[in-house]
Amino acid sequence: MKNNDADLSSNPLSNIQSPAREWQEWIIEADITAMQQEMEQGKLSSERLTALYLERIDRYDSLLKSVLEINPDALEIARGLDQERRDKGVRSPLHGIPVLVKDNIATSDKLHTSAGALALADYRAAEDAVVINKLRAAGAVILGKANMTEWANFMSPTMWAGYSSRGGLVLNPYGPGELFIGGSSSGSAAAVAANLAAAALGTETSGSIICPAAQNSLTGIKPTWGLVSNAGIIPGIGSQDTAGPMARTVSDAALLLSIIAGTGEHPHGTLSDGTAGRQDYTASLDIEYVKSKRIGIPRFYYRDLDEEALLLMESAIAVLKELGAEVIDPIELPCQNAEWNAVILQYEFKKGLNRYLSGLPASIPVHSLQELIEFNNQHSAQALKYGQGWLDTSGDDITEQEYLEQLQFSRSMAGRQGIDYALEHYGLDAIMFAGFHGTDLAARAGYPLITVPAGYTTTGITAPGGYITNGPQGVTFSASAFSEAVLIGIAYSFEQATKHRRPPLLDTAGEAD
Repeated sequence: MKNNDADLSSNPLSNIQSPAREWQEWIIEADITAMQQEMEQGKLSSERLTALYLERIDRYDSLLKSVLEINPDALEIARGLDQERRDKGVRSPLHGIPVLVKDNIATSDKLHTSAGALALADYRAAEDAVVINKLRAAGAVILGKANMTEWANFMSPTMWAGYSSRGGLVLNPYGPGELFIGGSSSGSAAAVAANLAAAALGTETSGSIICPAAQNSLTGIKPTWGLVSNAGIIPGIGSQDTAGPMARTVSDAALLLSIIAGTGEHPHGTLSDGTAGRQDYTASLDIEYVKSKRIGIPRFYYRDLDEEALLLMESAIAVLKELGAEVIDPIELPCQNAEWNAVILQYEFKKGLNRYLSGLPASIPVHSLQELIEFNNQHSAQALKYGQGWLDTSGDDITEQEYLEQLQFSRSMAGRQGIDYALEHYGLDAIMFAGFHGTDLAARAGYPLITVPAGYTTTGITAPGGYITNGPQGVTFSASAFSEAVLIGIAYSFEQATKHRRPPLLDTAGEAD
């Protein structure tokens, strides 16, 4: 098992008796509500729950490489929360629940924050990211850091999804070494899918939550830009970046979003007194929510699906109709043939990363993008398995005027001439995309997405790195800014009617079938 300073054979599992077999079986696919019920009845403790997940990580993650580091204080934190439950009661529905967080989200503990990069392997943040503060305040146990695509896939065009210099290549538990893992929140996705944590936080710039969630039969939510604070998160594209929940159920994802949402960075996330507002997204969990909702089918974005994936989408459409939704099929978006470029990515990534690195302690070997490039060149055997083509070309010749023009074009085309146009023109409540198709539109517009399992295929198309995109597939619902409650309600109705998710088959040797 992964640990930042010590072998886990002596720390921390040696401090607790091995979980009983019935709990080892019970934990598979258990949701947060069930965990809380067992703890309230005194049948389960947070300490034992944490130990259950630590044991599963120890057993299975040597193959999957989804967990980069284990929090050595996890069991101690869990014990303290158990005592608090007995003495004072619970802080929130997340009290005592073990959660993994992506390695680009700062935690002020014994864990490192490195974005998977060798250059930041020794960096420990002095302050928690805002989302981590919220998780701790809610009583969550930070179980560890999830592996990720290095620098959130802004390093090299040839780098395989899920690879980092620190953690190696994350594998999809539904077909290790065969199936595509998805975007940069790959470790968060694989770990939750394999029942190595109750839930996880990922981050998304464009597809990095939705894609791996869909490829690992999970629910993933990309919130509206500005709903969740980015403070303390290593930047990618500041105008698009957001953290979001990844979970095995819509209800767990809605619960996690309810905890982390709210920030002073955007007026929609603040109350009149300047304090963070909080919405209970679990209020949308109604199986009949989708009834009479109007949902559009953008056939243009289905054109690259293979036969099996398209059949899954047709089946999803039929389910929505059976649930009483009004399906508008097809719809067209004026932006669907737009040509996009990488100006925003290159300009914002360079500025944001330079700003972030310049604030790191003197003990860290890099404090600018140029120093990072030089460090990687000096440690090329470990750091440059796939090169650093995108780091080398990050925005050197882009003027601020060019950037601002592209930003305005991108937001207008994806928003007013894209998602907003479709919602208004067709009178829609939401648009349904296939898996990660359409994620770039929502990213550019800053709009929310939710993906939910849609089933499984047996054949697929070749993806970057030689993987095929068969196995788990998702349907993804989109709408305008701050429509998370609507999207969660629709996704929950679909999830409860279909129950498509099933766990990957993991044997006792730590291999997935």
